[in-house]
Amino acid sequence: MRCTHCGANIPDDQMICPECGAEVQIVPDYNPLEDVLTREVRGSVEGATRQIRTGDLRRARRENTPRNVNSTRVLSQGEMDRIREERRERLRRSGAQGRQNGSNTGRNTGNVRRNTDRIRQEQEHQRKNAEERRRQQQMKRLQAAKKRRRNFLLVLFGLLVLIGIGIYVIYQNSYTGVLNRGYRELQSGSYAQAQELFERAVRKDSSRSEAYTGLSQVYMEQDDLTGAEDVFLNALETQPSNAKLYQAVIEFYMDTEQQEKISPLLQDCEDQQVLSAVAEYVSEAPEFSLESGTYSEVQEVSLSSETGGTIYYTTDGTDPSQSSSVYSEPILLEEEGETEIRAMAVNENGIPSVVSSGTYVIEFPIVNAPAVTPATGQYTEPTKITITVPDGYTAYYTMDGSTPTTESDKYTGPIDMPQNTQTIFSAILVNDNNGKATDVTTRNYITRSE
Repeated sequence: MRCTHCGANIPDDQMICPECGAEVQIVPDYNPLEDVLTREVRGSVEGATRQIRTGDLRRARRENTPRNVNSTRVLSQGEMDRIREERRERLRRSGAQGRQNGSNTGRNTGNVRRNTDRIRQEQEHQRKNAEERRRQQQMKRLQAAKKRRRNFLLVLFGLLVLIGIGIYVIYQNSYTGVLNRGYRELQSGSYAQAQELFERAVRKDSSRSEAYTGLSQVYMEQDDLTGAEDVFLNALETQPSNAKLYQAVIEFYMDTEQQEKISPLLQDCEDQQVLSAVAEYVSEAPEFSLESGTYSEVQEVSLSSETGGTIYYTTDGTDPSQSSSVYSEPILLEEEGETEIRAMAVNENGIPSVVSSGTYVIEFPIVNAPAVTPATGQYTEPTKITITVPDGYTAYYTMDGSTPTTESDKYTGPIDMPQNTQTIFSAILVNDNNGKATDVTTRNYITRSE
């Protein structure tokens, strides 16, 4: 059988063209007998039902009657009766022949109908057989497709199972898998197994911080805070540029409320990338506006921090805390002597900085004993006594020979020298800032009237 679309050969057991995929259309086979029977029935029916025309009858009598074109004959009554009788006889024979032909035609028509029914039944049977073959072929194709699909799914399932097993094995031996197993052991209280697994994870990837955190928790669960801290510090010795490790250490200090250790840790870090990664934990120590040293005048010291926050300070040399004085204005150094200022800054995240300090010594200068005029001597005329007072000093004096103090008379201007007596005048200068007094200047005056 050939395809009507592409002309390819189609096997008898297939209903679809293997070349173009067109579906085969089943057409009943051609039977020549059907055309023959149809023509016979049509001819018999037409012969039986065709009307006999008068002209045909006349032509038939003329052919049987001798012709004499040269004579005219008058028929007698008897001949007329004979002719009529013959005509009626012919008509009866014609009618009988017609009925016989009609009967034969009916039989032929019945045979034709039976043959036609038989042909139709055969065609219907062939059609049903073709449909059954097509249905069976379709079922076979469906079953084959189901089988292929089932086999494919089984193979796929097997591959997925193998892949899953492989992934599980790989995961269990990966950094994350070992880490998670360590945490499970830690939660169950198996500290030795947990420590072994965390150390194994460190060996797999020492640059990641999660295993160090887990290892420190093993020590913390056993109340060994120092051992937990050493886990990170030892790792940082070999990885000073590992920002994630620094973050893990800082989180450890935050969780254990050891924020004061964060700034010393970061102070030793020289990697700017690390400092940028943990910028929120950086707290710069306060800077002093005045360098440490010795000064002869009253001084002011200002404090500032690049990271902002609150600055706390002390002036007695002790380390400040968040309960110390809060810096709000410059610190005034007005007392003579040594003063050590120690300060720290606490940033917005509550991270205290390292402590910075400055030591200042204030030594006010001491001038010589005050200059007193006039000089010691005998005077006969009224004279005024004058003391030279430098800036920053106040002069005090006595006129009875005693040593002056800040309780003595304060010098405010020239003093009249007593008359007709001997006066021992003593004077000192006192520093207005530190209260220190100079040496005493003494003058002996004798006055007489002429």
